[in-house]
Amino acid sequence: MNETPNTAPTEASHMPAELDAVEPAAVAEAAIDSPAPASADEAAAPATAAVKDMSPAAVAAKLKELFPALFVGGGIKPLKLRVQADIQARAPGVFTKAQLSAFLRRHTGGTGYLIALSKAKHRFDLDGQPAGDLSDEHRAAAVEELNRRRGLQQERLELEQQRQALEQTQARNRAGLLHDFERTTLTLANFCALKGVSPEELPGLLDLARREAAERAAQRPQFQAPRGEARPGPGPRGERGRPDERRGRGPKDGKPGAKRSGPRGEQKTGSRR
Repeated sequence: MNETPNTAPTEASHMPAELDAVEPAAVAEAAIDSPAPASADEAAAPATAAVKDMSPAAVAAKLKELFPALFVGGGIKPLKLRVQADIQARAPGVFTKAQLSAFLRRHTGGTGYLIALSKAKHRFDLDGQPAGDLSDEHRAAAVEELNRRRGLQQERLELEQQRQALEQTQARNRAGLLHDFERTTLTLANFCALKGVSPEELPGLLDLARREAAERAAQRPQFQAPRGEARPGPGPRGERGRPDERRGRGPKDGKPGAKRSGPRGEQKTGSRR
């Protein structure tokens, strides 16, 4: 009884990134990236270090603060081509080129951005205004990438379902092995030969089966009533079995179970002719 290892493919790290949204390498970095002369004002040094240490999350938060029309309101918008140069021009010294490049790669590679790219007709500038038509080529590349991701997600889902089904089958097999082992009259060698396991493998399988049985027993709900508490029984028959009591008309003598008096309760005397 061999355990089958679980293998699942990993999503490819590459994707058709929107390269035109990132400034080319030929564009010079902001002055903040160049080391300042030792004689420059010393107060700017801590600020320079803080900018260089800015995390991607901090870059995203700062861009939302500076350009909310593009990065906050109205959902995700396709970015204007070469928007990195616009950011550096509108916010000089705030971000390094490397920080903006890393943010833009992550932002334009997100699934939400690709969905927006596949449906939009225009790109938008830092003020949230249309800034050029979106090309069919870029729109088609976004659709292709989305389809690839959906395929990978479906494949992972199917593999996970197969893994769970395999684990359940193996657990049932171990439970059956434990059940048969506790009741067999065969020798150990004959039992192992019958079940197709080796004598060295059997103890580990039995220990695992016992742990799994204990876990199932612990998860099974208990419905024991407290001692001294009477179990609920059937309700009084007067609600359904006695129409007179249900309607509020009991026997005239007031004794439960007494026979009704009246024409229907009389017994005819005398001989029948």
